[in-house]
Amino acid sequence: MAEVAAAEAEAGEEPGADQSPRQGEMPFAVVQGQAYTELPEDLYIPPDALEVILEAFEGPLDLLLYLIRRQNLDILEINVSDITRQYMAYVEMMTAMRFELAAEYLVMAAMLAEIKSRMLLPRPPQEEEEEGEDPRAALIRRLQEYERFKTAAEDLDEIPRMGRDIHQATAQGPDRSITRPDPEVDLKEVLLALAEVLRRADMFESHQVERERLSTRERMTQVLDKIRHRQFVPFVSLFTVEEGRLGVVVTFLAVMELVKESLVELIQNEPFGPIHVRAASGEEAAAGAEDEVEAGPAMP
Repeated sequence: MAEVAAAEAEAGEEPGADQSPRQGEMPFAVVQGQAYTELPEDLYIPPDALEVILEAFEGPLDLLLYLIRRQNLDILEINVSDITRQYMAYVEMMTAMRFELAAEYLVMAAMLAEIKSRMLLPRPPQEEEEEGEDPRAALIRRLQEYERFKTAAEDLDEIPRMGRDIHQATAQGPDRSITRPDPEVDLKEVLLALAEVLRRADMFESHQVERERLSTRERMTQVLDKIRHRQFVPFVSLFTVEEGRLGVVVTFLAVMELVKESLVELIQNEPFGPIHVRAASGEEAAAGAEDEVEAGPAMP
C-alpha cells in the first residue's frame, strides 16, 4: 500500500483519488491450475505441428474446378500451364504433410503434364490430323459435366431435409395412471350392501299378469248346482272374493240370464233387504233348465 501511495504522489495525484476500474489481462491458457498470459521462452514447437486445411476436395476434378473458380476464369479459357502448376503444388503439399493421396489425383497430374508438354512441343501437321480427340478438349468436357453435376447436387442439398434442417417435435404425455389401493371393508358392511341391492332388485321385479277367462254359461251351471238342493240361497253367497270385480260381473250376468230364462227366482221381503235366490218351482223345471243351459249357445 505504501508503494502505491508513493507512486500516486509522484504522478501528482492524491492518494485514494477515484480511478476507473481496469480489467486485468486474461490468461490464454491454464495448465495444471497455473494461468499463462505469455508464451514460455522454453516452449518447443515441432516443425511438423498441426496445420489446418480448410478446403476439402472430393476428387481431382473438384480440385481443378476450385483452382479455375478461384481465378474467376471460364472453363473454356483455362491456362493449362498455370492450372498444372497450381495442381502440382497442391499434390506436393499433400505429400509433404504425409497425407495418403488417391491414385486418381496422380492420374490427373500425369494427364495435366501430358497436356502441358503437348502444348509446349511443336508437332507436324500430319500427326495432328492422325491423332484423335484433343486431351485438353476432353478435360474441358469432363470439367463442364462435373460442374453441372456439382451444381445440381448443391441445389438439392439446399432443399430442407428432415433430421438436418427440420426436426419433428415429439412430446410424450405424462403417465396419468393412478394406482388406488383396495379399501378396507368389514364383512358386516358387505352384507348390508348386499341386502340393499337385493331390496332394490325386488322393487324392479316384473310380473306377468294374465286375465282369467270366466264363462257366463259355466257360471250359470254353477249357480244351478248351488241352489238345486236348497230352498233359499243368499244372493251374496254366489260371489267369490278371490275372483274380484270380473267374477262379480260374470256371476251377476249369469243370475240375470237364469232369471230371464225363468230358471231361478229372486226373492226380497222388504226394500233394501237381503236378496235370496231359489230354483223355479218343480224339480222337472230345474232339470230341464240345466239341460237347456248345457245345450245352449256359448256366451262370452
